[in-house]
Amino acid sequence: MRLSLFAVPWTSIVKIVDGTAAGNGDQNTTDSPVPHSPQAASSPLELSLLAVITGAAAVLRFHSLAAKSFWFDEGVSVAIARLDWYNFARILWRREANMSLYYLLLHYWLHFGGSEFFVRSLSVLFAIASVPVIYLLGCYLLDSRIGLIAAALLAVNAYHVQYSQDARSYSLMVLLCLLSSLYFLRCVHEPARRNRLPYVVISALAIYAQFFSGLLVVAQWVSVSFLDGEQAAQARSKVRDDWRWIALLVSPVIAFVVTTGTGPLRWVQRPGVKDLWVFALHLTGNGSPLLLFVYGAAFIAALLPLWHTRRRRRVPWEVWRYRFLLCWLLFPLLCTLTLSLVKPLFVPRYFIFCLPALLLLVTCGITRFRRASLTVPALVFVLILSFRGTADYYKQDLDIQRDDWRAATQYLLRHAQPGDALLFHVPMGRMPYEFYHSVVAPASAAPNVLYPRHGDRLTFLDFVEKPNDVELERLLPQHPRARLVLTNAETQAGMPDARALELSKLLGNAYPRFEQHDFPGIEILLYTKGNL
Repeated sequence: MRLSLFAVPWTSIVKIVDGTAAGNGDQNTTDSPVPHSPQAASSPLELSLLAVITGAAAVLRFHSLAAKSFWFDEGVSVAIARLDWYNFARILWRREANMSLYYLLLHYWLHFGGSEFFVRSLSVLFAIASVPVIYLLGCYLLDSRIGLIAAALLAVNAYHVQYSQDARSYSLMVLLCLLSSLYFLRCVHEPARRNRLPYVVISALAIYAQFFSGLLVVAQWVSVSFLDGEQAAQARSKVRDDWRWIALLVSPVIAFVVTTGTGPLRWVQRPGVKDLWVFALHLTGNGSPLLLFVYGAAFIAALLPLWHTRRRRRVPWEVWRYRFLLCWLLFPLLCTLTLSLVKPLFVPRYFIFCLPALLLLVTCGITRFRRASLTVPALVFVLILSFRGTADYYKQDLDIQRDDWRAATQYLLRHAQPGDALLFHVPMGRMPYEFYHSVVAPASAAPNVLYPRHGDRLTFLDFVEKPNDVELERLLPQHPRARLVLTNAETQAGMPDARALELSKLLGNAYPRFEQHDFPGIEILLYTKGNL
Protein backbone atom coordinates (compact mmCIF):
# COMPACT_ATOMS: atom_id res chain seq x y z
CA MET A 1 0.00 0.00 0.00
CA ARG A 2 1.54 3.26 -1.11
CA LEU A 3 2.21 5.99 1.41
CA SER A 4 1.27 8.50 -1.28
CA LEU A 5 -2.28 8.10 -0.03
CA PHE A 6 -1.25 10.36 2.81
CA ALA A 7 0.66 12.79 0.64
CA VAL A 8 -0.25 16.42 1.35
CA PRO A 9 1.93 19.52 1.39
CA TRP A 10 4.23 19.44 4.44
CA THR A 11 3.66 23.12 5.14
CA SER A 12 -0.08 22.47 5.29
CA ILE A 13 0.40 19.81 7.94
CA VAL A 14 2.61 22.14 9.96
CA LYS A 15 0.01 24.90 9.77
CA ILE A 16 -2.76 22.60 10.98
CA VAL A 17 -0.76 21.02 13.80
CA ASP A 18 0.62 24.37 14.89
CA GLY A 19 -2.94 25.72 15.07
CA THR A 20 -2.35 28.60 12.67
CA ALA A 21 -4.57 27.41 9.83
CA ALA A 22 -8.01 28.99 9.73
CA GLY A 23 -7.19 31.04 12.78
CA ASN A 24 -7.22 28.11 15.21
CA GLY A 25 -5.04 29.02 18.13
CA ASP A 26 -4.57 27.09 21.32
CA GLN A 27 -7.93 26.84 23.07
CA ASN A 28 -6.79 24.56 25.87
CA THR A 29 -6.69 27.14 28.63
CA THR A 30 -8.12 25.89 31.89
CA ASP A 31 -9.39 29.03 33.60
CA SER A 32 -11.03 30.98 30.85
CA PRO A 33 -14.43 32.33 31.95
CA VAL A 34 -15.65 32.63 28.37
CA PRO A 35 -18.46 30.14 27.69
CA HIS A 36 -17.98 27.67 24.90
CA SER A 37 -19.26 28.48 21.44
CA PRO A 38 -19.05 26.32 18.33
CA GLN A 39 -16.23 26.97 15.91
CA ALA A 40 -16.68 28.67 12.61
CA ALA A 41 -16.79 26.60 9.45
CA SER A 42 -13.62 24.69 8.66
CA SER A 43 -11.24 26.05 6.08
CA PRO A 44 -10.88 24.44 2.63
CA LEU A 45 -7.43 23.24 3.69
CA GLU A 46 -8.83 21.41 6.72
CA LEU A 47 -11.64 19.88 4.69
CA SER A 48 -9.14 18.72 2.07
CA LEU A 49 -7.01 17.07 4.74
CA LEU A 50 -10.10 15.48 6.25
CA ALA A 51 -11.04 14.09 2.82
CA VAL A 52 -7.54 12.59 2.45
CA ILE A 53 -7.74 11.06 5.94
CA THR A 54 -11.20 9.62 5.25
CA GLY A 55 -10.02 8.23 1.92
CA ALA A 56 -7.05 6.58 3.62
CA ALA A 57 -9.38 5.09 6.23
CA ALA A 58 -11.54 3.65 3.43
CA VAL A 59 -8.53 2.09 1.68
CA LEU A 60 -7.27 0.49 4.90
CA ARG A 61 -10.70 -0.97 5.67
CA PHE A 62 -11.54 -2.28 2.20
CA HIS A 63 -8.05 -3.74 1.80
CA SER A 64 -8.11 -7.57 2.12
CA LEU A 65 -11.74 -7.37 3.26
CA ALA A 66 -12.55 -10.93 2.18
CA ALA A 67 -9.11 -12.43 2.75
CA LYS A 68 -10.04 -14.09 6.05
CA SER A 69 -12.77 -16.60 6.66
CA PHE A 70 -15.93 -15.71 8.53
CA TRP A 71 -15.52 -16.68 12.16
CA PHE A 72 -18.28 -18.12 14.34
CA ASP A 73 -19.97 -14.82 15.28
CA GLU A 74 -20.03 -13.51 11.71
CA GLY A 75 -21.79 -16.65 10.51
CA VAL A 76 -24.38 -16.20 13.26
CA SER A 77 -24.95 -12.57 12.17
CA VAL A 78 -25.79 -13.58 8.62
CA ALA A 79 -27.97 -16.49 9.71
CA ILE A 80 -30.05 -14.25 11.99
CA ALA A 81 -30.38 -11.58 9.29
CA ARG A 82 -31.65 -14.20 6.80
CA LEU A 83 -34.49 -15.45 9.01
CA ASP A 84 -38.11 -14.67 8.20
CA TRP A 85 -39.73 -12.03 10.40
CA TYR A 86 -41.38 -14.49 12.79
CA ASN A 87 -38.17 -16.39 13.51
CA PHE A 88 -36.17 -13.16 13.49
CA ALA A 89 -38.32 -11.73 16.29
CA ARG A 90 -38.25 -14.98 18.25
CA ILE A 91 -34.47 -15.38 18.21
CA LEU A 92 -33.97 -11.75 19.24
CA TRP A 93 -36.28 -12.18 22.21
CA ARG A 94 -35.00 -15.61 23.18
CA ARG A 95 -31.26 -14.96 22.95
CA GLU A 96 -29.83 -12.41 20.51
CA ALA A 97 -31.47 -9.06 21.37
CA ASN A 98 -28.00 -7.56 21.68
CA MET A 99 -26.97 -6.05 18.33
CA SER A 100 -30.60 -6.19 17.14
CA LEU A 101 -30.24 -2.92 15.23
CA TYR A 102 -27.29 -4.31 13.28
CA TYR A 103 -29.16 -7.52 12.44
CA LEU A 104 -32.07 -5.45 11.16
CA LEU A 105 -29.84 -3.32 8.93
CA LEU A 106 -27.98 -6.41 7.71
CA HIS A 107 -31.31 -8.05 6.86
CA TYR A 108 -32.00 -5.33 4.29
CA TRP A 109 -28.35 -5.10 3.20
CA LEU A 110 -28.39 -8.78 2.18
CA HIS A 111 -31.05 -8.03 -0.44
CA PHE A 112 -28.29 -6.49 -2.58
CA GLY A 113 -25.55 -9.11 -2.18
CA GLY A 114 -24.35 -12.01 -0.10
CA SER A 115 -20.60 -12.46 -0.54
CA GLU A 116 -18.12 -12.11 2.32
CA PHE A 117 -16.89 -8.82 0.87
CA PHE A 118 -20.38 -7.39 0.52
CA VAL A 119 -21.59 -8.52 3.95
CA ARG A 120 -18.58 -6.99 5.68
CA SER A 121 -18.74 -3.80 3.64
CA LEU A 122 -21.73 -2.65 5.71
CA SER A 123 -19.47 -2.44 8.76
CA VAL A 124 -16.83 -0.69 6.67
CA LEU A 125 -19.27 2.06 5.71
CA PHE A 126 -20.12 2.70 9.36
CA ALA A 127 -16.41 2.84 10.17
CA ILE A 128 -15.59 5.28 7.38
CA ALA A 129 -18.41 7.57 8.52
CA SER A 130 -16.88 7.61 12.03
CA VAL A 131 -13.78 9.45 10.77
CA PRO A 132 -15.47 12.77 9.88
CA VAL A 133 -17.72 12.44 12.94
CA ILE A 134 -14.77 12.26 15.34
CA TYR A 135 -13.40 15.32 13.54
CA LEU A 136 -16.66 17.18 14.20
CA LEU A 137 -16.62 16.07 17.81
CA GLY A 138 -13.03 17.24 18.22
CA CYS A 139 -13.89 20.60 16.66
CA TYR A 140 -16.86 21.10 18.97
CA LEU A 141 -15.17 19.92 22.13
CA LEU A 142 -11.67 21.35 21.59
CA ASP A 143 -10.57 22.71 18.20
CA SER A 144 -10.24 21.67 14.58
CA ARG A 145 -6.61 20.55 14.73
CA ILE A 146 -7.54 18.19 17.58
CA GLY A 147 -10.36 16.87 15.40
CA LEU A 148 -8.09 16.33 12.40
CA ILE A 149 -5.38 14.56 14.34
CA ALA A 150 -7.90 12.36 16.16
CA ALA A 151 -9.45 11.47 12.80
CA ALA A 152 -6.01 10.49 11.49
CA LEU A 153 -5.33 8.32 14.54
CA LEU A 154 -8.70 6.62 14.17
CA ALA A 155 -8.08 6.03 10.46
CA VAL A 156 -4.94 3.96 11.10
CA ASN A 157 -5.92 2.34 14.41
CA ALA A 158 -5.62 -1.43 13.99
CA TYR A 159 -8.31 -2.24 16.55
CA HIS A 160 -10.83 -0.09 14.72
CA VAL A 161 -9.72 -1.51 11.35
CA GLN A 162 -10.23 -5.07 12.59
CA TYR A 163 -13.79 -4.46 13.78
CA SER A 164 -14.51 -2.41 10.68
CA GLN A 165 -13.93 -5.63 8.74
CA ASP A 166 -16.13 -7.73 11.01
CA ALA A 167 -19.73 -8.62 10.20
CA ARG A 168 -20.82 -7.57 13.67
CA SER A 169 -22.15 -4.34 15.16
CA TYR A 170 -18.94 -2.88 16.61
CA SER A 171 -18.26 -0.23 13.95
CA LEU A 172 -21.93 0.80 14.08
CA MET A 173 -21.61 1.04 17.86
CA VAL A 174 -18.61 3.40 17.57
CA LEU A 175 -20.38 5.60 15.04
CA LEU A 176 -23.55 5.93 17.10
CA CYS A 177 -21.61 6.57 20.32
CA LEU A 178 -19.69 9.34 18.57
CA LEU A 179 -22.94 10.92 17.37
CA SER A 180 -24.52 10.48 20.79
CA SER A 181 -21.61 12.31 22.41
CA LEU A 182 -21.70 15.07 19.80
CA TYR A 183 -25.38 15.77 20.40
CA PHE A 184 -24.93 15.40 24.15
CA LEU A 185 -22.38 18.22 24.06
CA ARG A 186 -24.73 20.30 21.94
CA CYS A 187 -27.50 19.70 24.47
CA VAL A 188 -25.19 20.85 27.26
CA HIS A 189 -24.35 24.01 25.34
CA GLU A 190 -27.84 24.62 23.93
CA PRO A 191 -30.60 22.32 25.27
CA ALA A 192 -32.97 23.05 22.39
CA ARG A 193 -35.30 20.54 20.80
CA ARG A 194 -33.21 20.35 17.62
CA ASN A 195 -30.34 18.96 19.74
CA ARG A 196 -32.26 16.98 22.34
CA LEU A 197 -34.36 14.92 19.94
CA PRO A 198 -31.39 13.58 17.92
CA TYR A 199 -29.54 12.92 21.17
CA VAL A 200 -32.38 10.78 22.55
CA VAL A 201 -32.93 8.85 19.33
CA ILE A 202 -29.25 8.24 18.56
CA SER A 203 -28.45 7.19 22.12
CA ALA A 204 -31.32 4.69 22.08
CA LEU A 205 -30.14 3.33 18.72
CA ALA A 206 -26.62 2.96 20.11
CA ILE A 207 -27.96 0.74 22.89
CA TYR A 208 -29.89 -1.35 20.38
CA ALA A 209 -26.67 -1.68 18.38
CA GLN A 210 -24.79 -2.98 21.45
CA PHE A 211 -26.06 -3.11 25.02
CA PHE A 212 -22.77 -1.89 26.49
CA SER A 213 -23.36 1.47 24.77
CA GLY A 214 -25.68 2.15 27.69
CA LEU A 215 -22.58 2.63 29.83
CA LEU A 216 -21.72 5.68 27.72
CA VAL A 217 -25.13 7.21 28.47
CA VAL A 218 -24.51 6.63 32.18
CA ALA A 219 -21.03 8.14 31.83
CA GLN A 220 -22.59 11.23 30.24
CA TRP A 221 -24.98 11.48 33.20
CA VAL A 222 -22.01 11.26 35.59
CA SER A 223 -19.98 13.84 33.68
CA VAL A 224 -22.65 16.53 33.50
CA SER A 225 -22.73 16.73 37.30
CA PHE A 226 -19.19 18.17 37.16
CA LEU A 227 -20.08 21.15 34.95
CA ASP A 228 -20.35 24.56 36.63
CA GLY A 229 -22.40 27.65 35.72
CA GLU A 230 -26.02 28.75 35.43
CA GLN A 231 -26.29 27.44 31.91
CA ALA A 232 -24.97 24.10 33.15
CA ALA A 233 -27.74 23.84 35.74
CA GLN A 234 -30.37 24.31 33.04
CA ALA A 235 -28.60 21.80 30.81
CA ARG A 236 -28.50 19.22 33.61
CA SER A 237 -32.24 19.52 34.10
CA LYS A 238 -33.02 19.19 30.39
CA VAL A 239 -30.59 16.35 29.75
CA ARG A 240 -31.90 14.36 32.71
CA ASP A 241 -35.35 14.60 31.15
CA ASP A 242 -33.82 13.21 27.96
CA TRP A 243 -32.46 10.20 29.85
CA ARG A 244 -35.98 9.32 30.92
CA TRP A 245 -37.00 9.25 27.26
CA ILE A 246 -33.97 7.11 26.42
CA ALA A 247 -34.93 4.67 29.19
CA LEU A 248 -38.46 4.49 27.78
CA LEU A 249 -37.21 3.81 24.24
CA VAL A 250 -34.89 1.03 25.39
CA SER A 251 -37.40 -0.53 27.79
CA PRO A 252 -37.49 -3.73 25.66
CA VAL A 253 -33.74 -4.01 26.19
CA ILE A 254 -34.20 -3.56 29.93
CA ALA A 255 -36.90 -6.25 29.93
CA PHE A 256 -34.63 -8.61 27.98
CA VAL A 257 -31.74 -8.12 30.40
CA VAL A 258 -34.01 -8.63 33.41
CA THR A 259 -35.51 -11.84 32.03
CA THR A 260 -32.32 -13.42 30.63
CA GLY A 261 -29.79 -12.06 33.11
CA THR A 262 -26.15 -12.73 32.22
CA GLY A 263 -26.91 -16.09 30.61
CA PRO A 264 -25.73 -15.04 27.12
CA LEU A 265 -22.37 -14.07 28.72
CA ARG A 266 -21.80 -17.25 30.70
CA TRP A 267 -18.81 -18.05 28.48
CA VAL A 268 -16.93 -14.91 29.65
CA GLN A 269 -13.94 -15.47 31.94
CA ARG A 270 -12.85 -13.20 34.77
CA PRO A 271 -10.10 -10.86 33.44
CA GLY A 272 -6.63 -10.78 34.91
CA VAL A 273 -3.85 -8.21 34.79
CA LYS A 274 -2.44 -9.81 31.64
CA ASP A 275 -5.82 -9.56 29.91
CA LEU A 276 -6.01 -5.83 30.69
CA TRP A 277 -2.45 -5.32 29.42
CA VAL A 278 -3.26 -7.08 26.15
CA PHE A 279 -6.46 -5.06 25.79
CA ALA A 280 -4.49 -1.83 26.25
CA LEU A 281 -2.01 -2.93 23.57
CA HIS A 282 -4.81 -3.66 21.13
CA LEU A 283 -6.90 -0.56 21.86
CA THR A 284 -3.93 1.75 21.31
CA GLY A 285 -3.32 0.28 17.87
CA ASN A 286 -1.36 -2.97 18.14
CA GLY A 287 1.88 -1.09 17.56
CA SER A 288 3.91 -2.84 20.30
CA PRO A 289 4.48 -1.70 23.92
CA LEU A 290 6.30 1.33 22.53
CA LEU A 291 3.09 2.73 21.05
CA LEU A 292 1.27 2.02 24.32
CA PHE A 293 3.99 3.93 26.19
CA VAL A 294 3.66 6.90 23.81
CA TYR A 295 -0.11 6.87 24.26
CA GLY A 296 0.33 6.76 28.02
CA ALA A 297 2.76 9.68 27.98
CA ALA A 298 0.44 11.76 25.77
CA PHE A 299 -2.52 10.85 28.00
CA ILE A 300 -0.68 12.15 31.08
CA ALA A 301 0.48 15.26 29.21
CA ALA A 302 -3.14 16.06 28.30
CA LEU A 303 -4.33 15.89 31.91
CA LEU A 304 -1.33 17.13 33.90
CA PRO A 305 -2.13 20.86 33.50
CA LEU A 306 -5.56 20.16 35.03
CA TRP A 307 -4.19 18.56 38.18
CA HIS A 308 -4.74 21.66 40.26
CA THR A 309 -8.51 21.45 39.60
CA ARG A 310 -8.86 17.88 40.86
CA ARG A 311 -10.44 18.89 44.20
CA ARG A 312 -13.10 21.08 42.61
CA ARG A 313 -16.44 19.33 42.31
CA ARG A 314 -17.70 21.52 39.48
CA VAL A 315 -15.52 23.20 36.91
CA PRO A 316 -16.02 25.46 33.87
CA TRP A 317 -16.31 24.08 30.34
CA GLU A 318 -12.60 24.46 29.59
CA VAL A 319 -11.79 21.92 32.30
CA TRP A 320 -15.01 19.92 32.19
CA ARG A 321 -14.50 18.79 28.60
CA TYR A 322 -11.48 16.76 29.75
CA ARG A 323 -13.49 15.29 32.61
CA PHE A 324 -16.15 14.33 30.09
CA LEU A 325 -13.59 12.45 28.00
CA LEU A 326 -12.24 10.76 31.13
CA CYS A 327 -15.73 9.62 32.11
CA TRP A 328 -16.30 8.29 28.58
CA LEU A 329 -13.01 6.38 28.63
CA LEU A 330 -12.80 5.10 32.20
CA PHE A 331 -16.30 4.80 33.65
CA PRO A 332 -17.50 1.93 31.40
CA LEU A 333 -14.27 0.01 31.99
CA LEU A 334 -14.12 0.51 35.75
CA CYS A 335 -17.81 -0.22 36.20
CA THR A 336 -17.59 -3.49 34.27
CA LEU A 337 -14.36 -4.59 35.95
CA THR A 338 -15.94 -3.99 39.35
CA LEU A 339 -19.01 -6.04 38.43
CA SER A 340 -16.71 -8.75 37.06
CA LEU A 341 -15.53 -9.43 40.59
CA VAL A 342 -18.97 -11.00 41.10
CA LYS A 343 -19.91 -12.09 37.57
CA PRO A 344 -17.39 -11.90 34.67
CA LEU A 345 -18.69 -9.42 32.07
CA PHE A 346 -15.51 -7.99 30.55
CA VAL A 347 -15.18 -8.70 26.82
CA PRO A 348 -12.51 -6.39 25.33
CA ARG A 349 -14.22 -5.75 22.00
CA TYR A 350 -17.38 -4.54 23.77
CA PHE A 351 -15.40 -1.46 24.85
CA ILE A 352 -14.23 -0.31 21.44
CA PHE A 353 -16.69 2.60 21.87
CA CYS A 354 -14.20 4.04 24.42
CA LEU A 355 -11.57 4.39 21.67
CA PRO A 356 -12.64 7.88 20.44
CA ALA A 357 -12.28 9.33 23.96
CA LEU A 358 -8.77 7.85 24.22
CA LEU A 359 -7.76 9.24 20.83
CA LEU A 360 -9.02 12.74 21.65
CA LEU A 361 -7.14 12.78 24.96
CA VAL A 362 -3.97 11.45 23.35
CA THR A 363 -4.26 14.08 20.62
CA CYS A 364 -4.51 16.78 23.29
CA GLY A 365 -1.30 15.46 24.82
CA ILE A 366 0.52 15.42 21.50
CA THR A 367 -0.48 19.04 20.80
CA ARG A 368 0.75 20.24 24.21
CA PHE A 369 4.02 21.02 22.50
CA ARG A 370 4.08 24.73 21.73
CA ARG A 371 6.17 24.26 18.61
CA ALA A 372 5.11 22.35 15.52
CA SER A 373 8.72 21.27 15.06
CA LEU A 374 8.16 18.97 18.06
CA THR A 375 4.48 18.12 17.56
CA VAL A 376 4.75 17.02 13.93
CA PRO A 377 7.55 14.46 14.49
CA ALA A 378 5.69 13.08 17.51
CA LEU A 379 2.51 12.73 15.45
CA VAL A 380 4.35 11.11 12.52
CA PHE A 381 6.01 8.67 14.93
CA VAL A 382 2.62 7.65 16.37
CA LEU A 383 1.10 7.28 12.88
CA ILE A 384 3.98 5.07 11.72
CA LEU A 385 3.65 2.78 14.74
CA SER A 386 -0.12 2.64 14.27
CA PHE A 387 0.21 1.88 10.56
CA ARG A 388 2.61 -0.93 11.39
CA GLY A 389 0.06 -2.34 13.82
CA THR A 390 -2.58 -2.30 11.10
CA ALA A 391 -0.24 -4.04 8.66
CA ASP A 392 0.34 -6.76 11.28
CA TYR A 393 -3.42 -7.16 11.74
CA TYR A 394 -3.80 -8.17 8.09
CA LYS A 395 -1.52 -11.12 8.89
CA GLN A 396 -2.93 -12.03 12.31
CA ASP A 397 -6.10 -11.07 14.16
CA LEU A 398 -5.72 -9.15 17.41
CA ASP A 399 -8.20 -10.60 19.92
CA ILE A 400 -10.31 -12.90 17.76
CA GLN A 401 -9.72 -16.65 17.77
CA ARG A 402 -10.77 -17.02 14.14
CA ASP A 403 -12.16 -20.43 13.31
CA ASP A 404 -11.77 -21.26 9.60
CA TRP A 405 -15.32 -22.10 8.58
CA ARG A 406 -14.52 -21.45 4.93
CA ALA A 407 -11.98 -24.29 4.76
CA ALA A 408 -14.02 -26.57 7.02
CA THR A 409 -17.17 -26.15 4.90
CA GLN A 410 -15.25 -26.74 1.67
CA TYR A 411 -13.89 -29.95 3.14
CA LEU A 412 -17.34 -31.13 4.25
CA LEU A 413 -18.91 -30.46 0.85
CA ARG A 414 -16.00 -31.82 -1.16
CA HIS A 415 -15.97 -35.13 0.73
CA ALA A 416 -19.72 -35.56 1.16
CA GLN A 417 -21.27 -38.83 -0.03
CA PRO A 418 -24.96 -39.70 -0.44
CA GLY A 419 -26.57 -40.46 2.89
CA ASP A 420 -23.93 -38.75 5.06
CA ALA A 421 -25.14 -37.28 8.35
CA LEU A 422 -23.81 -34.08 9.89
CA LEU A 423 -23.97 -32.98 13.53
CA PHE A 424 -22.74 -29.78 15.17
CA HIS A 425 -21.49 -29.90 18.73
CA VAL A 426 -22.63 -26.25 19.18
CA PRO A 427 -26.00 -25.69 17.49
CA MET A 428 -25.04 -22.22 16.26
CA GLY A 429 -21.97 -23.76 14.63
CA ARG A 430 -24.34 -24.70 11.84
CA MET A 431 -24.76 -21.03 10.93
CA PRO A 432 -21.32 -20.26 9.40
CA TYR A 433 -21.47 -23.65 7.67
CA GLU A 434 -24.81 -22.72 6.08
CA PHE A 435 -23.38 -19.39 4.92
CA TYR A 436 -20.47 -21.01 3.09
CA HIS A 437 -22.71 -23.77 1.77
CA SER A 438 -24.85 -21.09 0.11
CA VAL A 439 -21.87 -19.12 -1.21
CA VAL A 440 -19.22 -21.70 -2.04
CA ALA A 441 -21.33 -24.47 -3.56
CA PRO A 442 -25.07 -23.77 -3.37
CA ALA A 443 -25.97 -26.53 -5.84
CA SER A 444 -23.65 -29.23 -4.48
CA ALA A 445 -24.75 -32.36 -2.68
CA ALA A 446 -24.45 -31.86 1.04
CA PRO A 447 -24.67 -34.05 4.14
CA ASN A 448 -28.00 -34.34 5.92
CA VAL A 449 -27.92 -32.13 9.01
CA LEU A 450 -29.33 -34.10 11.93
CA TYR A 451 -28.44 -31.75 14.74
CA PRO A 452 -29.63 -29.04 15.05
CA ARG A 453 -32.58 -29.46 12.71
CA HIS A 454 -36.22 -28.38 12.81
CA GLY A 455 -37.13 -28.41 9.15
CA ASP A 456 -35.89 -27.68 5.67
CA ARG A 457 -35.16 -24.04 6.57
CA LEU A 458 -33.46 -22.57 9.60
CA THR A 459 -35.72 -21.49 12.45
CA PHE A 460 -35.01 -19.77 15.74
CA LEU A 461 -35.02 -23.22 17.41
CA ASP A 462 -31.91 -24.20 15.43
CA PHE A 463 -29.98 -21.53 17.37
CA VAL A 464 -31.08 -22.69 20.81
CA GLU A 465 -32.12 -26.34 20.36
CA LYS A 466 -32.04 -28.58 23.40
CA PRO A 467 -30.46 -31.95 22.56
CA ASN A 468 -32.67 -34.97 21.95
CA ASP A 469 -30.26 -37.88 22.03
CA VAL A 470 -33.05 -40.47 21.87
CA GLU A 471 -34.11 -39.11 18.47
CA LEU A 472 -30.51 -38.95 17.27
CA GLU A 473 -29.94 -42.56 18.35
CA ARG A 474 -32.95 -43.56 16.25
CA LEU A 475 -31.84 -41.64 13.14
CA LEU A 476 -28.12 -42.46 13.04
CA PRO A 477 -28.47 -46.12 11.84
CA GLN A 478 -30.11 -44.76 8.66
CA HIS A 479 -26.83 -43.16 7.62
CA PRO A 480 -23.67 -45.08 6.62
CA ARG A 481 -21.41 -42.25 7.75
CA ALA A 482 -21.66 -39.29 10.10
CA ARG A 483 -19.49 -36.28 10.78
CA LEU A 484 -19.36 -34.38 14.05
CA VAL A 485 -18.17 -30.76 13.92
CA LEU A 486 -16.55 -29.57 17.15
CA THR A 487 -15.86 -25.93 17.92
CA ASN A 488 -15.04 -24.36 21.28
CA ALA A 489 -15.32 -27.88 22.64
CA GLU A 490 -13.00 -27.46 25.61
CA THR A 491 -13.66 -26.23 29.12
CA GLN A 492 -11.51 -23.60 30.82
CA ALA A 493 -9.45 -26.46 32.25
CA GLY A 494 -8.66 -27.71 28.73
CA MET A 495 -10.91 -30.80 28.95
CA PRO A 496 -13.64 -31.73 26.43
CA ASP A 497 -16.95 -30.24 27.48
CA ALA A 498 -19.91 -32.37 28.48
CA ARG A 499 -21.84 -32.04 25.21
CA ALA A 500 -18.80 -33.00 23.12
CA LEU A 501 -18.34 -36.13 25.23
CA GLU A 502 -22.04 -37.04 24.95
CA LEU A 503 -22.11 -36.73 21.16
CA SER A 504 -18.80 -38.56 20.77
CA LYS A 505 -20.10 -41.44 22.87
CA LEU A 506 -23.37 -41.54 20.96
CA LEU A 507 -21.60 -41.68 17.60
CA GLY A 508 -19.00 -44.09 18.88
CA ASN A 509 -21.73 -46.56 19.82
CA ALA A 510 -23.26 -46.35 16.33
CA TYR A 511 -20.06 -46.35 14.28
CA PRO A 512 -16.99 -48.47 15.11
CA ARG A 513 -14.40 -46.35 13.30
CA PHE A 514 -13.59 -42.66 13.14
CA GLU A 515 -11.09 -40.28 11.60
CA GLN A 516 -10.22 -36.71 12.68
CA HIS A 517 -9.54 -33.67 10.49
CA ASP A 518 -8.42 -30.39 12.06
CA PHE A 519 -8.92 -26.81 10.92
CA PRO A 520 -8.15 -23.60 12.83
CA GLY A 521 -10.62 -23.59 15.73
CA ILE A 522 -12.59 -26.57 14.33
CA GLU A 523 -12.32 -30.35 14.58
CA ILE A 524 -14.27 -32.66 12.25
CA LEU A 525 -14.69 -36.28 13.30
CA LEU A 526 -15.76 -38.76 10.61
CA TYR A 527 -17.57 -41.87 11.91
CA THR A 528 -18.19 -44.84 9.62
CA LYS A 529 -19.54 -48.38 9.81
CA GLY A 530 -17.16 -49.87 7.27
CA ASN A 531 -13.80 -49.00 5.72
CA LEU A 532 -12.96 -45.32 5.51
